Amino acid sequence: MTQEESVVVVEITDGVATLTLNRPAVLNALDDVTYRELETALDDLESRDELRALVLTGAGGRAFSAGADLTYMRALNGESRQEFILLTHRVTNRLAYFLRPTVAAIRGYALGGGFELAMACDLRVAGVDTQFGLPEITLGSIPGSGGVQRLPLLVGPTRAKELILTGRRLSAEESLAWGLVNQVVPSDRVLETATELARTIARHNPVAVEYAKMALQLGRLSDWGLAARYHSLTSWACQQTPHYRSQTARFAKETEEEPRP
Repeated sequence: MTQEESVVVVEITDGVATLTLNRPAVLNALDDVTYRELETALDDLESRDELRALVLTGAGGRAFSAGADLTYMRALNGESRQEFILLTHRVTNRLAYFLRPTVAAIRGYALGGGFELAMACDLRVAGVDTQFGLPEITLGSIPGSGGVQRLPLLVGPTRAKELILTGRRLSAEESLAWGLVNQVVPSDRVLETATELARTIARHNPVAVEYAKMALQLGRLSDWGLAARYHSLTSWACQQTPHYRSQTARFAKETEEEPRP
């Protein structure tokens, strides 16, 4: 498979890797292939001594990622749904525990699993058109890839509960005020700004940077293995209901028809 055919495109320049979710026709929706390619890329990059930082972004300009590929999800059965949830948890955690600093460059939609990938990065740069959200509750389910655990650490438990329990979307301006993102910039400067931020970090002693990141993570996170198992079971239970099936079909149709934010 060539870089053009890959759903995760990898480029490395001056010690900074850029990983691009490359399914713009479906707003960079996340299926098992995307997660597995992302996992493979992270494993490969972490083994490279020359790598100093990583930028994660989405192709096409309309979305960082609109979340799980609902067409793919509807084809899964109970066991395969659980396996997929465990995969999403594993890969999102893989990103969170990546040894080098990570920066999310976000334009357009960052919803559901896409929002959870952005939260797993160390830093976030958003375009003025960005919309964050965990819409799972509106579909009859719950966030399943670590968002329930990570969001309170970023914005506090009260605001996290508001977003998770209402499913409402958060604008770029609100996300900056809440401390969710580090910068909001014009949409055409998102990748440039995120890359420059990564390069600033890359100029420092890589050993010190790595240990600083590890120290910041100590004691903050719960048992992620248990969380993954819990979400695989609860997501399976939620997704067996007629409400979930009808709402996901409606959401998929509305997302396809909705104008660019």
